[in-house]
Amino acid sequence: MGINKQAEELNDIIKKNNFVVYELLSKKGRAIFFPKKGILAQTAEAKAAKLNATIGTAFEDDRTIMRLNSIAKNILLNPKDVFPYAPSFGKIELRKAWFEKIKEKNPTLKSRTSLPIVTNAITHGLHVIAYLFVNPGDKIILTDKNWGNYKLVFEHAFDAVLDTFNTFKGDELDVESFKKKLEQGKGKKIVLLNFPNNPTGYTLTKEEAEEIAKTIREDAEKGNKIIVICDDAYFGLVYEKGAYNESIFSKVADLHENVLAIKADGVTKEEYAWGLRIGFLTYASKGITEETCRALESKTAGVVRGSISNACHLSQSLILKAFESKTYELEKKEKYKLLKSRFDKVKEVLKDKKFSEFFSALPYNSGYFMCIELKTDLDAEKIRRQLLEKYNTGVIAIKNIIRIAFSCVNKKNIPKLFENIYEACKEQIGG
Repeated sequence: MGINKQAEELNDIIKKNNFVVYELLSKKGRAIFFPKKGILAQTAEAKAAKLNATIGTAFEDDRTIMRLNSIAKNILLNPKDVFPYAPSFGKIELRKAWFEKIKEKNPTLKSRTSLPIVTNAITHGLHVIAYLFVNPGDKIILTDKNWGNYKLVFEHAFDAVLDTFNTFKGDELDVESFKKKLEQGKGKKIVLLNFPNNPTGYTLTKEEAEEIAKTIREDAEKGNKIIVICDDAYFGLVYEKGAYNESIFSKVADLHENVLAIKADGVTKEEYAWGLRIGFLTYASKGITEETCRALESKTAGVVRGSISNACHLSQSLILKAFESKTYELEKKEKYKLLKSRFDKVKEVLKDKKFSEFFSALPYNSGYFMCIELKTDLDAEKIRRQLLEKYNTGVIAIKNIIRIAFSCVNKKNIPKLFENIYEACKEQIGG
């Protein structure tokens, strides 16, 4: 099947203004478009009509949106902000509000970016990125300590290859390992950076962020064309001095004409709203034009339209209301303070040298998690099962590592948590 004329029009805009961006699009990415004709266009044209028989929703006789009272009575928001479809691009008010928050939280970000497109949280956002930019066989460079769901999103759904580099060298990010990995091969390259990192809870230092950006720029200067995906799921949750407080998106957004930066973020962790399932995708590149930004937004909205149609209207409206609340900032500070107190307690507990008999902590300074690496004669999966069955304690086992989500453990229970792990390790050695 040939490429639709509307897709060709978007491609022509991108080719004319930022040809590298066009080259980075996948086969599917080049073919996708947001339909500005047909049902959606005709519905938009008839919006003000006295007799409107276009859109597939239902209205009461008074022209208010039809809804069931058994649902509506539990929602304080105006029904118009809940029950109708939201745009595939997302509510424009929310997109603008999130854009302003990106700028507030990343003060060194000065380059032009697209207006964020709303996705069904970050997982769906990553799926959208893969649809637009990943062809079968493409390698995605990322840390060897990474979120397990990347396999489902990129490898199983789009036949990509996760190509990992060593995460840590001592207490620092192994930047040299990243450099060696990026230097392999020529042409199109895809880098996925997740900081604060899941599972380790590590955020780059400012120096590491600058070194990563420098490495990417130098590779781009060789003529390689690079996509940098910034998975900012845990953005803002940094607890130690020295960790870089901005997204690395700020460092790569205006790095080089051969680099396309994509910021994937959302309310899941940043706003403590996991079940609302609202995320955002934002694009930037050195010299990117307004026309290319709009074209990328249209292609992104096309993928949204062709997968989930649109993100939940109720969730988007709830987030907007929260942003308008006078207590919003104070509430966020209180939740951050609580999480940091748990982080600090973990640091305090692990000062006890006895734990080093069986495990040591990987570097951590942020996020929801931290990891302990077990001594070679210990089996993480066996310890996980033993903790669950004998100590009523749940953790995640990943190879020879145990991931601990201190975010969901009461501060007073953190000492007991590590004591249980210690005892389970001791029993395994003794057994």
